[in-house]
Amino acid sequence: MVDSMPSVESKLRTVLRVTSGNFLEQFDFFLFGFYANAISKTFFPSSSEFASLMLTFAVFGAGFLMRPLGAIVLGTYIDQAGRRQGLIVTLSVMAGGTVLIAGVPGYKTIGLAAPLLVLAGRLLQGFSAGAELGGVSVYLSEMATPGHKGFYTSWQSASQQVAIVLASALGYALNQRMPPQVVADWGWRIPFLIGCLIVPVIFILRRSLPETEEFRARAKHPGTREVFRSMIRSWHVVFAGMLLVSMTSTTFYLITVYAPTFGATVLKLSVADSLTVTFFVGVSNFAWLPVGGALSDRIGRRPILLASTALAIVTVYPALSWLVSAPSFPRMLVVLLWFSFLFGMYNGAMVAALTEVMPANVRVVGFSLAYSLATALFGGLTPLISTWLIHATGDQAAPAYWMTFAAACGFAATSLLYRQSAGSGIVEV
Repeated sequence: MVDSMPSVESKLRTVLRVTSGNFLEQFDFFLFGFYANAISKTFFPSSSEFASLMLTFAVFGAGFLMRPLGAIVLGTYIDQAGRRQGLIVTLSVMAGGTVLIAGVPGYKTIGLAAPLLVLAGRLLQGFSAGAELGGVSVYLSEMATPGHKGFYTSWQSASQQVAIVLASALGYALNQRMPPQVVADWGWRIPFLIGCLIVPVIFILRRSLPETEEFRARAKHPGTREVFRSMIRSWHVVFAGMLLVSMTSTTFYLITVYAPTFGATVLKLSVADSLTVTFFVGVSNFAWLPVGGALSDRIGRRPILLASTALAIVTVYPALSWLVSAPSFPRMLVVLLWFSFLFGMYNGAMVAALTEVMPANVRVVGFSLAYSLATALFGGLTPLISTWLIHATGDQAAPAYWMTFAAACGFAATSLLYRQSAGSGIVEV
């Protein structure tokens, strides 16, 4: 193992190695959302298309409900054993869930065992993801050069956008080369199998990671009881952090995982159009995230966070209403690229802010718990809630209600975390 952190010249390679697991996580999550219709028919057959889709999105959301548990268990382990070792463990658990989902036979072949095994795979993925994002974000924060923490930590999410672009391109290629019925029957498994083939490569990359100097420099690492005591003392920071993440988590899953289903089932656009829009959204996210992070290094996190959430509150519903009033590829592209801009600027600043407000000795578990709670209660349930809102209200722009609420939570959390209140334990960063 390497004994020290890499030089400045090799930091790019370190960023690529540490974020590779994030790539795999989002690659599989996006595929599950995009192929929701095919998955629902394979594992959750029903006389009602709405019921099958709701069951599929419920299983998708169940994985997110496991994230808080993973954040506590695996996050504690990472704060005790080290960033490098912890990220290898999270990757191992994630790989197990990925292989399970890719290889499970359909309901017609093994009956009730099929949806149960898919659920087990999603729960494993969720358990792993609960600490994966926190471990990666803290690693990037601790390896960042002074004054560039926002820029470095922005690559946590930027790596996920590469996964979105690749998954969209694969989906487009499949739909061009295979008849729709073949894709629905078994072709949808091909991208999942590709994800399985990527796993050994990521293991090799992760094993070569050095430990961060900041972690190595600590004379003492917290025990399990100390971690829990610190979390209880810092509950207000974790709660505010959860609200801070709600905006980015909801927006991300709305414009990536749910967008293809929304385009196909609600807007009645072609699969090719929905995939093309999602491809450009991934590229846009990738471009804006480091911009948001770098800008927050220069002018501060607070202005970026407040401006992004305020813009979301006043523009999301009008934009989505404009889209559903006359659905088309150009309109969907314009609206989702606007949402992408809001997401990229906000998240670029948010990840660094969340690492900064957490106590240093429990930074991974604190970050992971706040992030996973937000993802479980907001982001992971976005496809399910969006589908239900449209069905319950009859308003095709109803997903905007959910995103606007999340933006309001982000605005309130920013105001809370950045207030100057002596003795509150919440500090301006």
